[in-house]
Amino acid sequence: MRILWVLVLSILLMVPASAQEAVEQPWRASVTGQIEALRSADGETALSFAGAAFRASYQSNPQRFAHDVARSGYGPIGQSRSHSFGAFRELSSGVVLQEVEFIDTDGRVWEAVYQLADERDEGWRVQGVVLRSTPGIGI
Repeated sequence: MRILWVLVLSILLMVPASAQEAVEQPWRASVTGQIEALRSADGETALSFAGAAFRASYQSNPQRFAHDVARSGYGPIGQSRSHSFGAFRELSSGVVLQEVEFIDTDGRVWEAVYQLADERDEGWRVQGVVLRSTPGIGI
């Protein structure tokens, strides 16, 4: 897992931040929408921002999605008090990695890398997330 995290971060750091901040990126609305839904424990809305494979898996019980996300180690996302976007990397046409920093209710900082894809007729959807805590303290 550590090797995956180092690889993802090294890819993201190759892109100049100033070029990334110039334009609001369209996939960020999907990330923010899913985060806000998880904060509200609204599994159905959170699932609507997920990729097709996730939506198919939870089709019969979409509310369970938020529960499973929290139980699988991603609870800090739903329990965060704020988030901010960092670097992103376009892997190919319609596929990006987006770095997101979270501050939880205890002031701990968490870093995540979201993989998103621009799905046909659906728009940008979350395909997966890698999350880790950092030694820093949020303000």
